[in-house]
Amino acid sequence: MPKGDVKSVHLPYCIQRKADGSYIVLNRDYKPIGFTSKKNVDYDAFPISVRFKRLTKTTLLNLSWENKPPDEEGRTWLYCDYYNPVKSSKDMREYLARLEILAKLKLEVEH
Repeated sequence: MPKGDVKSVHLPYCIQRKADGSYIVLNRDYKPIGFTSKKNVDYDAFPISVRFKRLTKTTLLNLSWENKPPDEEGRTWLYCDYYNPVKSSKDMREYLARLEILAKLKLEVEH
């Protein structure tokens, strides 16, 4: 269910690893960043996945709000509903630190 705020639609909530090793950056509604549809999104129907160069287990831990490895579905969460970026300045600073890590990752680009 769309939350109706900018953070929930346009900021990364988690990254999800796909079976082919690529990732999708998802918003709070588990939609690709910017998607506002209430319907389920077939990730494979859109050119939204990326491949990160040298994404290590340590980097995934540092991206996780709770410093945990990805779950069984391959998701790493950058924040949670209790510790979310708009709740407090401290939560925002911690989230921005994780975004900095994500933003510095290099992508494999197809030509």
